[in-house]
Amino acid sequence: MNQKTLNKLEFTKIIDLLAEKASSPGGKNACKHLKPMTDLEQIDTMQEQTAAAFTRIVKKGHLSFSGCYAVTDSLKRLEIGSVLTAPELLRIGKLLKVSSRAKAYGRHETVDEAADCLDIFFEALSPLTPVCNEIDRCIISEEEISDEASAKLKQIRRSIHNMNDKIHSTLNNLLSGSMRTYLQDAIITMRGDRYCLPVKAEYRSQVNGLIHDQSSTGSTLFIEPMAVVKLNNDLKELYGQEQEEIEVILARLSSDVADYVEEIRINYKTLIELDFIFARGALALEMNASRPIFNQEGRIRIREGRHPLLDKKKVVPISLTLGDTFDLLIVTGPNTGGKTVSLKTVGLFTLMGQAGLHIPALDRSELAVFKKVFADIGDEQSIEQSLSTFSSHMTNIVSFLRHVDQDSLVLFDELGAGTDPTEGAALAIAILSHLHDQGIRTMATTHYSELKVFALSTPGVENACCEFNVDTLSPTYHLLIGIPGKSNAFAISEKLGLPDYIISDAKARLSEQDESFEDLLTDLEESRRTIEKDKAEAAAYHREMERMKTEMKAKQDKLDAQRDRIIRDANEKANAIVREAKDFADETMKNFRKFGKESISAAEMEKERERIRKQLAKTQNSTKLEVKKPKKQHKASDFHLGDSVKVLSMNLTGSVTSLPDAKGNVVVQMGILRSQVNISDLEIIEEPITISAKQMQRTSTGKMKMGKSMSVSPEINLLGKTVDEAIAALDKYLDDAYIAHVSPVRIVHGKGTGALRSGIHQYLRRQKHIKSFRLGAFGEGDAGVTIVEFK
Repeated sequence: MNQKTLNKLEFTKIIDLLAEKASSPGGKNACKHLKPMTDLEQIDTMQEQTAAAFTRIVKKGHLSFSGCYAVTDSLKRLEIGSVLTAPELLRIGKLLKVSSRAKAYGRHETVDEAADCLDIFFEALSPLTPVCNEIDRCIISEEEISDEASAKLKQIRRSIHNMNDKIHSTLNNLLSGSMRTYLQDAIITMRGDRYCLPVKAEYRSQVNGLIHDQSSTGSTLFIEPMAVVKLNNDLKELYGQEQEEIEVILARLSSDVADYVEEIRINYKTLIELDFIFARGALALEMNASRPIFNQEGRIRIREGRHPLLDKKKVVPISLTLGDTFDLLIVTGPNTGGKTVSLKTVGLFTLMGQAGLHIPALDRSELAVFKKVFADIGDEQSIEQSLSTFSSHMTNIVSFLRHVDQDSLVLFDELGAGTDPTEGAALAIAILSHLHDQGIRTMATTHYSELKVFALSTPGVENACCEFNVDTLSPTYHLLIGIPGKSNAFAISEKLGLPDYIISDAKARLSEQDESFEDLLTDLEESRRTIEKDKAEAAAYHREMERMKTEMKAKQDKLDAQRDRIIRDANEKANAIVREAKDFADETMKNFRKFGKESISAAEMEKERERIRKQLAKTQNSTKLEVKKPKKQHKASDFHLGDSVKVLSMNLTGSVTSLPDAKGNVVVQMGILRSQVNISDLEIIEEPITISAKQMQRTSTGKMKMGKSMSVSPEINLLGKTVDEAIAALDKYLDDAYIAHVSPVRIVHGKGTGALRSGIHQYLRRQKHIKSFRLGAFGEGDAGVTIVEFK
């Protein structure tokens, strides 16, 4: 990729945004040297790393690499036996702290958490905690060594402190004594690390001591009294001993660090690489980007892509394909309609994807691997080189044609502009035909109607346009594939107040062929809008039918299960009664045979018969259904068609489908069952009055009633809701799903700005009945959904 193309497509601005996400000098440097790659395996590796970093940031937050300083030169010095300075050792200590922090961040919180491609980086880190702790213990800052670094250093510093106190005490005695009148000021000062007193010049002979300095005017002499000369000498000697002990401490620390030179070098390289990877992940999160799917067939399919340098709250997404059924796309439309932005979006997405960066588009967007990208965008006229606009564009095109091949992507902005329209259109068609014949993926913007006709009449070439709203005189920035754009010059002029007679005269000057072509474009636009409206309505109807189908299936399944359970229970009960009756009959027959053979009294026989009667009565009672009495005795006039009732003998609910007859019997529909029931076996159910929410109802008596759906969907759609609305709906849904044992469940929140996703994740972290949650994997919706598992 040549640097000129990178600048034209503003790839360098993306690199600047990426570098801001890195937190170490080495990571920022790696970001600034990032270039698009052409090896598919290498691209996939970097894309996988970016996706893994994106997922970790969403789950655990950002990882800071601040404190990861370059230590390469210090390690080389250690290898040759040099002693490091305190600042160098501090930088190594900070590097080890970052290694420890990154190591902890990289650990998986649960054994069920899936491994990713970044595990190998975190496993390569060696925190070297003992070495790091020793450096922290001994070195406080770049200029200060701790008293605790060694016992000898602590003793020396205590002696220095005592010596300073002794010198100050001696000098204070001189200040308050007879020497006070000889002093310029009653203060103790330092001159060349020696304690002195400021003596007036005229009293120099009165003060016995060594002169170290004088003021600029010569009126003050700084004299070290003889009483403290030896003390100052002793103090200087102690300072020398302190410095020698510090050198010993630094040598010891350097020796400790030297044993782990290779581990520290690996730590530094690994942290720089991780900082680079997490910078890409952080940029993807900020742009709400997704991982593109790469192919080597030259196919581009962008799904609602947004130019990354435009405000994501205002930019209009575009969707386009190139290289599938056509390899040349010609975009037409009015100025400021978004043609150039669409062109740059395609080129910039290609560069970003091949550099291992995610693109701000919906998941499952596809990009091709191009070895070369050529872009002729903007005005490059040069007075110094005597180049006009047309000449500068043609110079670029000539260069493109020399180096272009089938693995290239070519982008033209206003191809053929800046010269005679007839000749410019002819040149543009010839250039595009040449590239099209070679199968080179090409996208061009233009105002020439001849290119629209060329696209309509040439196989493998497709028209596109940027939509324009004539009523508001503003572009909508929607890119429409398959429809050539209109200039809308007459409509815009009329809207701005140009007289009708001038517009009529202009229309009369159009040739019949031009007028027919414009009418064709108008018809195409109207047809497109009608088709899109019908398509949206059909999709809505289809979704509604699918929802109703799912609900009906769930209800049918529940009724079938209830019916099977009732039949199974009845069979088991009947079998038990039959077995009991058979056993009792066998016993009775045995007894009567015994009565026939033996002389049994009539009283005993009557007693046996009475036992048999009680057993039969007991069996009859057990086979009777326990019928509950209605809470209220209803009259025939209380029942109306459609009333909800409960059949007490069957413990089922249904609705009345016929009015009571003379005997008080009505027909009740209970799901798939239809039965005639007497009103004495019925209880009227109070109809709930629905208020705002689906699940909250109010009965006619004013009591609140919670309705529960017969089935719980494994997915909830929160698109379009605010965070508060989404949390309220999600809270109810998770309770229902947990009770119904539906796990895992899928929460659809979309990508958007990421605020809804962040709010949902914060809510999920507080729920004790949730085992884990994660972003959707590839094919599940990626960062647009969250998968939740219950405990």
